[in-house]
Formats: sequence, C-alpha cells, structure tokens
Amino acid sequence: MRTRPLKVALLGCGVVGSEVARIMTTHADDLAARIGAPVELAGVAVRRPSKMREGIDPALVTTDATALVKRGDIDVVVEVIGGIEPARALITTAFEHGASVVSANKALLAQDGAALHALAEEQGRDLYYEAAVAGAIPLIRPLRESLAGDKVNRVLGIVNGTTNFILDKMDSTGAGYQEALDEATALGYAEADPTADVEGFDAAAKAAILAGIAFHTRVRLDDVYREGMTEVTAADFASATRMGCTIKLLAICERAADGGSVTARVHPAMIPLSHPLASVRGAYNAVFVESDAAGQLMFYGPGAGGAPTASAVLGDLVAVCRNKLSGATGPGDSAYTQLPVSPMGEVVTRYHISLDVADKPGVLAQVATVFAEHGVSIDTVRQQGRQDGGGEASLVVVTHRASDASLNGTVEALRNLDTVRGVASIMRVEGE
Repeated sequence: MRTRPLKVALLGCGVVGSEVARIMTTHADDLAARIGAPVELAGVAVRRPSKMREGIDPALVTTDATALVKRGDIDVVVEVIGGIEPARALITTAFEHGASVVSANKALLAQDGAALHALAEEQGRDLYYEAAVAGAIPLIRPLRESLAGDKVNRVLGIVNGTTNFILDKMDSTGAGYQEALDEATALGYAEADPTADVEGFDAAAKAAILAGIAFHTRVRLDDVYREGMTEVTAADFASATRMGCTIKLLAICERAADGGSVTARVHPAMIPLSHPLASVRGAYNAVFVESDAAGQLMFYGPGAGGAPTASAVLGDLVAVCRNKLSGATGPGDSAYTQLPVSPMGEVVTRYHISLDVADKPGVLAQVATVFAEHGVSIDTVRQQGRQDGGGEASLVVVTHRASDASLNGTVEALRNLDTVRGVASIMRVEGE
C-alpha cells in the first residue's frame, strides 16, 4: 500500500458534508484498504467557521474555498454545497489545479454538466456524481457502466422523497395536501420553503441527468417538462382508487420507438397498484429501468438524508482515488447519439379527466364528440350526480393513448362547451 495519503478537500459541511467527514474518519482503515492508500481530509470549506463540528479538527476549517481548491496538493474535491455558484467556479478551479471532483450537485449538473465534463476531460480529471440522484441508491453507475452495453429505452422513477411522503400520506390516511405537507415539514422531510420539491424542480434536475446518461445524449434542465403536485386532491386519489391505481410524482425519461428522439418529464401520474413503483412508501425513492437486453430493473432505497447521501459520495470517492493511483480516469460524458429532445406535445400516454358538467340529457354525447373531433379515443366514462344537487354532475373520462397536444386541444374545446362548468382535474396514467 502506498503510504503517502491522498488529500481530500471538502466543500460544505452541512447534513451531508458532516457525514462524509465522519465516515472518512471512522472508516479510515477500511477506506485505505479498499483504495490502496490512506485518504486524508486536508481542508473543509464552510460559510460559518464558528459553528461546532464534532470530529473535525478546527485547524482544517476555512471560509476561503477558492484558496483550498487552488492548493495544488489536493487530489480530490468533494463538493456538497449545492447551487450553481460558487459551486461551478470552485469545481472549474479544482480541475485546473489538478484535482478530480465528486459532487452531489444535481442543479449544477443538470444545467452545466456537459461543460463540466468537457473541462474534466480536457484536464484529465474525473467528475463523479452518484449522490446527485436518488441518494444512496446505486443508479448512475449502473446506467453509466453496468448497462453500457445495453440499450435503455425508459427510465421511470420516484426521485424525490418529500413528495412521495406527502402523496403516500394523502393516499393512506385521506389527508389533504396541506395537512400532509405540514406533517412532512414537522418530521424534517420538507424544507421550510418546499417549492423545489413540490413544484418538481428537484425531480426535473434529476430527470435531466438520468436521461442524458441513459440515452447517451445531452439533456438540460430546460429540456424537461415539469408539473408540480400541489393541485393533487383527495378526489383525485378517490378516482385513482376506483381505477386500481395510486398517484406518484414521477420522473419519466423515454426514447422514442423509432430511436430518433427522447423525452424527459416530471409530473403527477396515476399508476396501477400492480406496478412495483406503487408500493414505494414514505420518503423512499425507486427508479424503474427498461432496456432491450436486461429487461426491467428496479433500484430502491433511501433517496436523501445525511448518511445515505454520504454513502454515495464515499463510493465515488473510493472510485476516484483508485483512478488517481492507477493514473487513469473513469467513464466521462457519453453523448454520441446527439438525439433531439421532443416537446411535451409529442408525448403519448393515457389520461384521466374529471369534468363538472350540467346534469341533463345530451351532455355525454357532446363531450364524446369533442374527444372524437380531436382524435382522442375514450376508454371508459363514469358519470354521477352531485350529492349537493344544483343541477351539476361529475363526469370522469379515461382515454386510450393519445398525444399531449391532442389532449390539450380536447380540453380547450371542452372548456368552451356551455354544458361544461369546469375541468376539475387532468391526470396522466402511466406504468401500464
């Protein structure tokens, strides 16, 4: 074993960073044995140096992250501060001063992954980021390495634990959205400002990363269609139950049947209770992968939290350190297909539409005519009068597969009917 230690700079020492430092210390002997050389925490960059950090030598703590990554003797930089800047500038500086990088920064990688990969390749460095998607679940490395000889056609997953916890609570207890969100916040699953989670921004960044790796093409955050789940109601869950389904916020990345384009999207969807993703409870994550040769694979586990995410970071750290010792680099960016990303209007799926309509003869015929005129075939229809009277009824239509553009045209035409009082809900149906 080489005796000179590999030096690691840690950028950020919050929930994840503190766990990375703890594991590096408590498992130092095991890590050294697995790598073939000791690893040494050479510096920790933080914003608040006065904060107590158990197990970390105060002499290692600095507020000058740029000076730390410029030192020249740093072998690996671990970036867990998040956000776009200063993370991007620090990673760039690290590459230019001889260090490889392990990151958990989904937002940055979804926005600028291609440029960072290009710089890493130019400088002969590694850029690893298993922890950026689905926490502790091994997912990026299987897609990038284990399935490198296969053709991945679809990636369908629950990649945000906060939203899964909320939807699971709504499903299992009948709670409303706000009540379930309040519980998630009290338990620490939701941030004080949950917008990034509940509006789908977090999942969209992860979808961009997954699509790029799975389909060997460049997919940016701006390419991902996104809908949040704040409008999901108890009535939607009641309808889902009647269909033998539940509701999940899904990240869906697909290759077109002809192989000529890809799509990436995040939105709530009904999925059958028979689908493996339907049984994913609480704050857990799971990703379902479909490929030509391997068939159907599912990856499941804790998708967030200090220790689970640190586990993924340390796995990358071991791989990067081994590469350093051998004088090699691991797999880089693979975007040889250069497939275009199709707009959401071209996505084809099934739909569940709930309408408030006048409770009188002929309404169903009018509604069916609108669907037919826009080329959307109806699978089932359920109509019932409202218990509160008022001359209104509820009409639920479930369609066969149709394009999103066709469905949108149908809904706009329905809104113009005098007999349609309102469109209460539109939900896609996936996983069949």
